[in-house]
Amino acid sequence: MQQWDVIVIGAGAAGLFCAIEAAKRGRKTLVLDNGKRIGRKILMSGGGRCNFTNIYASPANYLSENRHFCKSALSRYTQWDFIALVQQYGIPYHEKTLGQLFCDNSAKDIVDMLQQECDKAGVQIALQQEISNVTFADGQYQVVTPQLTRQCQSLVVACGGLSLPNLGATAFGFQLAEQFGLKVLPVRAGLVPLTWQPSDKAVFEEISGVSLPVTAEANDVLFPEDMLFTHRGLSGPAILQISNYWQPGDELTINLAPEQNISEFLSEQQQQHPAQELKTALAKILPKRLVEKLLELQLFQNQPLKALNAKNIERLDQALSQYIFKPNGTEGYRTAEVTLGGVDTNGLSSKTMEAKNQPGMYFIGEVVDVTGWLGGYNFQWAWASGWVAGQYC
Repeated sequence: MQQWDVIVIGAGAAGLFCAIEAAKRGRKTLVLDNGKRIGRKILMSGGGRCNFTNIYASPANYLSENRHFCKSALSRYTQWDFIALVQQYGIPYHEKTLGQLFCDNSAKDIVDMLQQECDKAGVQIALQQEISNVTFADGQYQVVTPQLTRQCQSLVVACGGLSLPNLGATAFGFQLAEQFGLKVLPVRAGLVPLTWQPSDKAVFEEISGVSLPVTAEANDVLFPEDMLFTHRGLSGPAILQISNYWQPGDELTINLAPEQNISEFLSEQQQQHPAQELKTALAKILPKRLVEKLLELQLFQNQPLKALNAKNIERLDQALSQYIFKPNGTEGYRTAEVTLGGVDTNGLSSKTMEAKNQPGMYFIGEVVDVTGWLGGYNFQWAWASGWVAGQYC
């Protein structure tokens, strides 16, 4: 039987960062993972360039049953702390939009940095480890795999949620929490594309690949970003963002031309080009293929602009700026970037991430009921929660 001070389950962003910090304190630290390599989700994130943090990250960008829980960790290990580490390793990066920071070259730069930090601190990593059993007795955790049994004083659960099962995601972290008496809040796919109702699919799947800037609104939350039509439904940053706030059965309100006052635009066009067809005018501010589909749906009747009266224009403005879309559902965990819900934060210390009723057991990263917006926020939660737990485990 092997003896360790700390065993971290999960070689993702949170788990590796926690292990590094624990080992820096002189703790004999081991990371176990069921995959063949570390940082699998890091490597595929951001289109392979890893959106590793966001310069605007703050508690306001996170969803949780307890909105205050994330404040402590995010204030003690900030985006600027992680940016400083990236700069220390000379990793080139850039801001894309809305404070999102990406590697210039590859997400592999971030994984290599974490591996080097592990090596410097003396962290041991064991891959392709399937854990069959975890028990606790006499202040020690026993972690059993087919290969051997390991003991530790501190056990850190950092094995993520259910999103992207093809990268090895499982419910193991939630099962462990429940085994040791912690409450797990209902989980669902987050930052995920929304799917068509059959009637919408029949119309819109033909314009798969068309994208445009919109504002997407659900349950009094609004996101202005791009929306993408796909064969299955709607995607793009605006839709992924709003999916965290959308509930099954809800409608989405989409402004298809948020940067344009449609009434003013059509009135001007009417004066300047009275003989122009309405669909031609609309194609100046919306993708032409989308205009054709809206015409097919009889959202408007094509006619010369001179035939429009003020009431027609106002009605069309409302139809385009408050287009109602009722999703059939989401694409689920297969394409979701995160898992909403998870280990109830009321059972954890926000200062240490330790379970209040289970000494020496810590929960960090996506397995916890803290979910960030799209754009580097979930990585910042991983770094921050991992760093915090690493100071105490």
